[in-house]
Amino acid sequence: MSNKRELTAYLLLGAVVLLWGVNWPIMKVGLAYISPMWFAMARVFMGGACIFAVLAWQGRLHLPARRDLPVVITVGVLQIAVLLALMHAGIRYVDAGRSAVLAYTTPLWIGPLALVFLRERLSGKKLAGLGLGIAGIAFLFDPTVFDYSDTNVLIGNGLLILAAIVLAIVIVHVRAHPWPISALELLPWQMLLGACLLLPATFMMEGPPQVEFSPAFVAVLVYNGPIASAFCLWAYLTVMRNLPAMSTAMGSLGVPAVGTFFSVLLMGEALPGTKIAGLVLIAIGVLVVTVSDLGKPVLPEKQ
Repeated sequence: MSNKRELTAYLLLGAVVLLWGVNWPIMKVGLAYISPMWFAMARVFMGGACIFAVLAWQGRLHLPARRDLPVVITVGVLQIAVLLALMHAGIRYVDAGRSAVLAYTTPLWIGPLALVFLRERLSGKKLAGLGLGIAGIAFLFDPTVFDYSDTNVLIGNGLLILAAIVLAIVIVHVRAHPWPISALELLPWQMLLGACLLLPATFMMEGPPQVEFSPAFVAVLVYNGPIASAFCLWAYLTVMRNLPAMSTAMGSLGVPAVGTFFSVLLMGEALPGTKIAGLVLIAIGVLVVTVSDLGKPVLPEKQ
């Protein structure tokens, strides 16, 4: 049974990598029609509505137990409210491919956290995979195209790196939390909490929403609500609870690889040799870490 859950977790991680990777250029398109914080708010509202509807239809909608409040708060506050706000604000000033790379430098921060709080040992294979992944990020972080004199660019890059640190904290906490119920049953309350925090912050920072509707923007919202928010958040929480924290973080490095590829394909962003080298190193690093975890026990899960 544990092997089946492990395989399912890796399949879900692959789906998340693809769907979130594709979403980076899609988000860049969406920001032409709506401001960053209101875009994040729309994602949370639509995704949360989908999850509430599914659980209500299945008869599984109920309030979280007291023991689950810590993880509801961590995911709702950090991953949904803070992380989405940082990502959407950062991508406004940074191209989609580079944004995806910076937002997923998570392994740089999660290694020490997992070692201290989860007692996850860093084997030789994991260290090798981590080294390859970090080297890939270094290649993708091309200093020759970075304008240090542009304040907005500096702020955007800083916000995206902060988003990666926030995600590392969430992964470690979710991995450590005991889960007597499925991740799906907690997700609507996590999204509701995130929305309650995002709404007043969005009004304070951006004022009333100003939206330019078009068929392209509707398509962006449809993708970002049910798919990139509802499904992917559930899938990623399932991955976080069933795979070691370092494996989740390293596997997530596939997101910037996919994001960079589709940013080049859909938006015509440049793809110099350094980006190609980075994508190859990231792919090898992810493979090494994944192979090192195959067959290891995972946490028990209530179906």
